[in-house]
Amino acid sequence: MTKRDSLNTQSDDIFELGKLYCDRSDFKVAIQKLNQASELYYQERNFDGYLKCLNLLLRMYAEMEDHENISLTKEKLQNLVVKDQVELNAKTFYSLGLCAAYKKQFKVALEYLEKSLAVALSKDNKEDICYAINGLCIVYTFLGRLEDALKEIYNLQVFFQVMPMEELQLSSQLMNGHILRKMGKYDEALNVFWQCYEILKVQKNIYMYISLLYAMGVTYQESGDYDLARLYLNLAKKSVDSENLKYLSKLIDSALKELGENDESTYDLIFNVTGCSVVEKKKGKIDFKNQFILLDLLKLFVQNPGQVYSKEALVEKVWKQNYDPRVHDNKIYVTIKRLRKLIEPEYDKPKYIFRAKNGYYLNKSARILLDQ
Repeated sequence: MTKRDSLNTQSDDIFELGKLYCDRSDFKVAIQKLNQASELYYQERNFDGYLKCLNLLLRMYAEMEDHENISLTKEKLQNLVVKDQVELNAKTFYSLGLCAAYKKQFKVALEYLEKSLAVALSKDNKEDICYAINGLCIVYTFLGRLEDALKEIYNLQVFFQVMPMEELQLSSQLMNGHILRKMGKYDEALNVFWQCYEILKVQKNIYMYISLLYAMGVTYQESGDYDLARLYLNLAKKSVDSENLKYLSKLIDSALKELGENDESTYDLIFNVTGCSVVEKKKGKIDFKNQFILLDLLKLFVQNPGQVYSKEALVEKVWKQNYDPRVHDNKIYVTIKRLRKLIEPEYDKPKYIFRAKNGYYLNKSARILLDQ
């Protein structure tokens, strides 16, 4: 093996390691490795390898909202064109288009992506054509040009029939789900997202996995199923590294804020009035199985934590009857017992429902979210 071959092997190995860290969303390590690989590629005058590194770096910087390093990388590209007389390839224009889209500079993004497609077509590079089409689909979706975006999805599916591209197929499928969501076709969107989940069980791409959790969360949110929206968005929130995946983390936080919370884990008990559902911090979602008396009783307590309700008040407000000790004393005792068994993490050590001298009350120190 010659010295040049040895350098080529070293740079390729470092690039593959950097890409592996990128797929794991460990961007700091990935950036370090890819910068190292790019320097080696440049020394070798291997400009294809050099551009390959810069393209991946641009996409990570965009996700991290690191605009300073995006500008520095653009300067490197400009020097490559001017000093080394190297033509930028289709994937580089694709990466620049994504960077512009992240900054909501959609006109600029379209120009880059149209250039990417033109270069790919001139070279008859089908892989690059697919990437350019995928980028156009993303920008069309941002702009609300959903019919145009769907046309690009269909174009991609034709290519994928003859040349499978796992990562891009998954990305385009996620985008297909988002387009259907924006069109109000929530069931169809969720069906697409579940197909993505099956693919991810094999591919194991962390960024795509978190993106999928977010996609499902906002779809359930827009369809009115706020319980499942919270479930998936909080899973996404707990999984995302806000330093590396800054852009995605902001999207998740924004969706959670629209649901009226910043972090569900800060509450012990969440009572959703509209959905008539209850989530306990340790037990999770509690199935009341149409036990409406128990729901009404808990709702009464959570509306006024610390307030003691006498037996007479409970019968009047929950059962809508006049209090009769012969009829209601045992009924109240049994109902409170059943409610405790449902919501208390430890029945023998209650933390929510307490008995007072003249009635019952909800522990005032419990952190309760009454979601109206």
